[in-house]
Amino acid sequence: MTTPAQATARRTDKLAAGAATVTVVLWASAFVSIRSAGAAYSPGALALGRLLAGAVILGAICLVRREGWPPRSTWRGIAISGVLWFGVYMVALNWGEQHVDAGTAALVVNIGPIILALLSSRLLGDAMPPRLLAGMAVSFAGAVAVGLSMSGEGGSSVLGVVLCLLAAVTYAAGVVAQKPVLGRASPLQATTFGCLVGAVACLPFAGQLVHEAADAPVSATLNMLYLGVFPTALAFTTWAYALARTTASRMGATTYAVPALVVLMSWLFLGEVPGLMTLAGGVLCLAGVAVSRSRPRAAAPEREPEPDRETDRA
Repeated sequence: MTTPAQATARRTDKLAAGAATVTVVLWASAFVSIRSAGAAYSPGALALGRLLAGAVILGAICLVRREGWPPRSTWRGIAISGVLWFGVYMVALNWGEQHVDAGTAALVVNIGPIILALLSSRLLGDAMPPRLLAGMAVSFAGAVAVGLSMSGEGGSSVLGVVLCLLAAVTYAAGVVAQKPVLGRASPLQATTFGCLVGAVACLPFAGQLVHEAADAPVSATLNMLYLGVFPTALAFTTWAYALARTTASRMGATTYAVPALVVLMSWLFLGEVPGLMTLAGGVLCLAGVAVSRSRPRAAAPEREPEPDRETDRA
């Protein structure tokens, strides 16, 4: 019989899984929008425009909900997460993907969840169960297969590899900094103020943003605004909600679903028909996520031996 506590725990798990699903779907859609916006906006300007749009939406929601300021004890974590994840990560990723092909980007950027698992184990004390490690290995192999199959004839540079590696490291460090914050601040507070910090860190690109916005096509600007409202404001909030209810390493493994969803969205919206290797890689990504988020079945309680009836009759 299910107890009220067990029912509540299951409901919480389902809500967290739903929030994580929203996050990975929107983050996958970001890659499609970046292709349009990135053609008209430089990496820093695109990151700043995206963060400003996200900050406006998040700030308005905070005012309506009267969230207020996060506790003073969380400011350090929010500042670190805002600078590294919302700021440096977005600029480095935008910039790095202009210098490397998709295969190299998949290989380097998808080291991020592995670095996250190692950092969270070391700094947060997260457990590293065999299912999580096995799932991450399978998903990483799938991500590399997707990237290599879609790389075409692109080239790579040392600068591009370094920038993608910087993006992977700052993503992992930002999540580890954010995790303790969520024990004292709400997901909305952590996301709103992290986004604001990231926008402030990107203000040196304000001149580029103003100059490029004057010449950019409307479609590119709309895609930049979409990136700010959905993959940033909404997806980072649902990420924080789910992260508050599970471990950082398990959430990191969940992001390996993004390459598979990018393949599907590119097929549906851009008409890019995936090859067999691409499809196989996407299946591996999803299979690895399923393994990493699964839990071993609880062992059935042992039945007590029945008394010897012959002895009872004696």
